[in-house]
Amino acid sequence: MKKTLFSLFIALFIMGSALPGWATATGDNRQAIVIANFGTSYPKALQALTAIQKKVQQAFPDSRVELAFTSNIVRKIWHERQHDMAFQQQHPEIPQQVLYVQGPLATIANLQDAGYRTIYVQPSHIFAGEEYLDLSSYVEGLNSINTIKTRFMPFETLAIGRPALGTFGDEHPYHDDLKKAAQALAVDVEMARKNDQALVYMGHGNEYFTTGSYIELQATLRHMYPDLPIFIGTVEGFPSLDDVKNNLAKQNINSVLLKPLMVVSGDHANNDMAGEEDDSWKNQFEQMGIKVTTVLKGLGENPAWADIYVEHLQQLIMDSAAH
Repeated sequence: MKKTLFSLFIALFIMGSALPGWATATGDNRQAIVIANFGTSYPKALQALTAIQKKVQQAFPDSRVELAFTSNIVRKIWHERQHDMAFQQQHPEIPQQVLYVQGPLATIANLQDAGYRTIYVQPSHIFAGEEYLDLSSYVEGLNSINTIKTRFMPFETLAIGRPALGTFGDEHPYHDDLKKAAQALAVDVEMARKNDQALVYMGHGNEYFTTGSYIELQATLRHMYPDLPIFIGTVEGFPSLDDVKNNLAKQNINSVLLKPLMVVSGDHANNDMAGEEDDSWKNQFEQMGIKVTTVLKGLGENPAWADIYVEHLQQLIMDSAAH
């Protein structure tokens, strides 16, 4: 297993060394940060990810900060756009780092090859679900490399931070992360209050992994803002759209503010949530006689939400130094 991981690591070095923007360097143990996102193919939605990156870069001005996309499909779309001159002319705002974006493994490998031996991976995931655990296994696998001579170890430190809603363990209780997340959503609560609307979030969810974090966040929001009806549903798993519809009907809700509980406002937000198809959340609510206001902004565009990832990074670095 270790030989397989090491071979993969070497292969990634070779592949990554020819990519634009990667200078080779050795010696210094400089610090780098990888912000691992699912990614998005929507050009406009990228501003949520670059906003988080800017926040992190401001907080760690001496660190190199790179984006990585975990979605193979999304990366393929951007790589195809490298050769689409018409698309690039229509979207001159797209940075080269997105056109040439890589997965977390390749991004880490390139940074290590460029002389960075202290690397922190901060996921922009909402909760500790399937994607976060897969990413954690990548980091764990790379940390299993054990060279004969200590000086040839690829990393001084390679560590992963926790998602927005926290993870298991007693070092950083996830209940505290839930409260901070609810506080970061105060701007949405105020908007719904101003318009005399209930607040409905659409999260991604997962069909094969528990989505209990959404329910706990909903409970935290309701406790923190008891005067406002707040509902969270998911595209996949529980609570579903039908669950949200039933609860809206039980409370006789006639007007809602509908927002994505996702870092970016991409395909799910534009189509599943606010699309023109009959099965979109917006149209399903309107068929119930509910007035719907949709806001197509990802959580990354909320500075308070982006600050959550910065704080988790700061704690990760402190924890790594202490250990």
